[in-house]
Amino acid sequence: MSEKMQAAVVKELGSPLVVETRDVPTPGPFDALVRVEYTGVCHTDLHAAHGDWPVKPAPPFVPGHEGAGTVVAVGDQVTRVAVGDRVGNAWLASACGECEYCETGWETLCPRQQNSGYSVDGSFAQYMLVDSRYCPVIPDGVDLAAVAPILCAGVTVYKGLKMTDTRPGQWVLISGIGGLGHIAVQYAVAMGLRVAAIDVADEKLALARRHGAEVGVNARTSSDPVGELTAATGGVHGALVTAVNAHAFPQAVGALRRGGTVSLVGLPPEAFPLDIFTTVLFGLTVRGSIVGTRKDMEEALDFFARGKVAPTFTMRPMTQINDIFAEMEAGAIDGRIVMELATVPAAG
Repeated sequence: MSEKMQAAVVKELGSPLVVETRDVPTPGPFDALVRVEYTGVCHTDLHAAHGDWPVKPAPPFVPGHEGAGTVVAVGDQVTRVAVGDRVGNAWLASACGECEYCETGWETLCPRQQNSGYSVDGSFAQYMLVDSRYCPVIPDGVDLAAVAPILCAGVTVYKGLKMTDTRPGQWVLISGIGGLGHIAVQYAVAMGLRVAAIDVADEKLALARRHGAEVGVNARTSSDPVGELTAATGGVHGALVTAVNAHAFPQAVGALRRGGTVSLVGLPPEAFPLDIFTTVLFGLTVRGSIVGTRKDMEEALDFFARGKVAPTFTMRPMTQINDIFAEMEAGAIDGRIVMELATVPAAG
């Protein structure tokens, strides 16, 4: 094992990342050291690098929370994983294990949680540390490159769909068919739901249909997208908003039938209006959903391992991370980008 590694590092919020040589980290008592082979690139990584959110990460730091690789060393208190196991990292790097949220299976709400690629270094590096008590264990026989997007995009939309309280045979709207949305369509179909999709690009709607969506509405070209959705479905029972456009939120609420639930996972910078009268009169529920617990992750990975979900992704080298971020900002990425990390040229 080399004592040095290459990592893509945020040196200053809002500035391009720098690919540089760093020391390979040393595992603590509960840590596993993972040789990262692949990592997905999430919109959250872009937000982290820009410092867009109220609680900002502190540079220098290594983004990334969709890393997949092999354990090469463990701390002296590790019992859950061993050298040679294939594991990943996730947005929820660790939690306190003692608060009311941790005690009731809601560790994703723990106020003392640590987050990969945000408050602790993540997977945009050839090696990473994970807390062995929280890291996702990757099932045998699956493609590590393809599983990377499941570790955030997959578990996030899977949990978000569960939060819509929809049942097999009911309609669910997926708003935004990007890196998260195209996977959400697949999970919804695998869960027995009927899927309507809304986006502002015909090619994204075509992708949703290839994955099993029955209805597709272009919000940019339609004169009445909510009316179209309602006419086609009778009003959806649930909606999952992955889009980062504030217009998507009231559209999703408007498409609900009485008693419906909208689950929000996208994080646009703008506020959005909520018609309180209609929300009360129709008994609607508006619910936030943040990634997923360890159990949600296990379930999401099981769907993937059984071939029910197959992310659309493109492989790129880590040296192109700034180009990838630029394409992400322009909305020019179909599905997900996965970076290959086994061989990265040394920083000049």
